[in-house]
Amino acid sequence: MSASPPKPLLLLPLLLLLLRTTSNEAATLTANATHPPSPSPMSSPTPPTTRTPSTSIHSILDPKQLRALQSMDIPTAKDPCIQPSPHNATICDSSSPFRHLVSLHLSNCSSDLALSYTALKSLSTLQSLSFTNCPVTPTRFPLDLALSLRSFTCIHSLKHLTGVGLSHFVNLTDLTVSNVPVNTSGLYVVLGNMHKLRSVTISNANVTGYIPKHLLFNLTHIDFSGNGLKGRIPSSITLLENLESLNLSSNALTGGIPSNFGDLISLKNVSLGSNSLSGAIPDSISAIPDLAHVDLSSNQLNGTIPKFFAEMKNLRYLNLANNEFHGVLPFNLTFMKRLAVIKVGGNSNLCYNHTILSSKLKLGIAPCDKHGLPLSPPPCKG
Repeated sequence: MSASPPKPLLLLPLLLLLLRTTSNEAATLTANATHPPSPSPMSSPTPPTTRTPSTSIHSILDPKQLRALQSMDIPTAKDPCIQPSPHNATICDSSSPFRHLVSLHLSNCSSDLALSYTALKSLSTLQSLSFTNCPVTPTRFPLDLALSLRSFTCIHSLKHLTGVGLSHFVNLTDLTVSNVPVNTSGLYVVLGNMHKLRSVTISNANVTGYIPKHLLFNLTHIDFSGNGLKGRIPSSITLLENLESLNLSSNALTGGIPSNFGDLISLKNVSLGSNSLSGAIPDSISAIPDLAHVDLSSNQLNGTIPKFFAEMKNLRYLNLANNEFHGVLPFNLTFMKRLAVIKVGGNSNLCYNHTILSSKLKLGIAPCDKHGLPLSPPPCKG
């Protein structure tokens, strides 16, 4: 007996159930595509996988520069870009595949250190080069390196330098040469083409001649101390309105302080001591608002000491000792206490008002009599 075909009424519920199941699955797929499932509250979401661009932090130093450092006895067992040696600071750029030195500071070098032209030529990427206490035999600086440098420092190092050699560093913004003989006919040979210079120190370098009449307007720091410079301080120096520090001490300068010295409106520190300057202190100095340090000691300056010093709010150091000033010291106790240092001894015709100032201050000058003259020879120079 054959099976009878299913009745239409029995097939209808099965068909409806099948359609409902298919519809729910489609809706679930659509929802998952639009809103991915949230991570479990107990676990961190997994970040999308991205390809991090390679950085040069893991790059190694250029092999040529590595060999140059090795020739200077600079340890290179550890990457000098990451772990500089104690006495030799190195800074590298972030280029790839090889990094390059941009700053090198050599200090406390052995006198046996070899400083070769070849090694220096490999370091033409340097922007800053510094030697401190490195009594090595100097060599000629490659032109590529000279043009690359923005800062050059040489202190108690290289035994000697030449003005012509230094003059090739035309892109410097900072030049410091101290306690190193510089063989040159004058400062202009060194500085004439350094049009970007902002700070210059050439001190205790046996330099003779005159202070250049034309110095760069953008200079903020000048230190020519401890040389054999002669002649007058050029009045053109007062055009340097950005100058903050001027040190011309311990030279053989003559003449007076320029009358328009007060045009140096940015000046904070001035040292003109141990020269042969003469004449009075210009009144224009009172117009310099932020002047904090004044050293005019050991000259032949004369006249009376100006009262305006007491009105300079930022003044903290005043040394007028060992000159030819006369008259009554025009300062009261309030001003004297505000100063960290005041030296006026060694001016035999200078005295202080004993009704205002105490002898306990040990100024190195005598008290005044009723005529404003020293009562007795002054004590020891101060």
